[in-house]
Amino acid sequence: MITVVTGNKNKAAEVAAFFAGITEVTHVDFTCIEPQAETVEEIARAKAEQAYAALGTPLIVDDTGLFIDALSGFPGPYAAYVQDTIGNTGVLQLMSGIADRRAYFETAVAYADTDGISVFSGVVEGEITAAERGTDGFGYDPIFAVGVRTLAEMSMEEKNKLSHRARALAAFRDWYITSR
Repeated sequence: MITVVTGNKNKAAEVAAFFAGITEVTHVDFTCIEPQAETVEEIARAKAEQAYAALGTPLIVDDTGLFIDALSGFPGPYAAYVQDTIGNTGVLQLMSGIADRRAYFETAVAYADTDGISVFSGVVEGEITAAERGTDGFGYDPIFAVGVRTLAEMSMEEKNKLSHRARALAAFRDWYITSR
């Protein structure tokens, strides 16, 4: 059994779907103090340490960054804060008139248990759209396109085949299956 530690029930549902038939996944809404750090890996590791110290059960936490080329990598590892403050509308305003819309998401999944902490990363490249599109997903999904569709225009099953979180979770899942 793995506990997903997040305040985001949508993330927890994605993880549960990803591990269906492999192991039981439970969700705990536990707030970690998010450190200021340069990389999503550092942040995920610190959050895993906090959560494991408090809960004492095998668990995963993740951290995701959105890196927009034309904005020198902004918002980077501060993507959650930017989403909470200016949201998709604010990001689209920052991108107004900018032709280079390349961006990438990076997710680090940190797994903690009695053996310590292991971190797994996933990246997906895409671009920031000119307007929000789609009704599925959450966060930046309506403004991040991979190919011709945004992540919000994809079903969870489609998104779980190519997203940054899916790639990090796939690396973790492969390790988890072979290490058990």
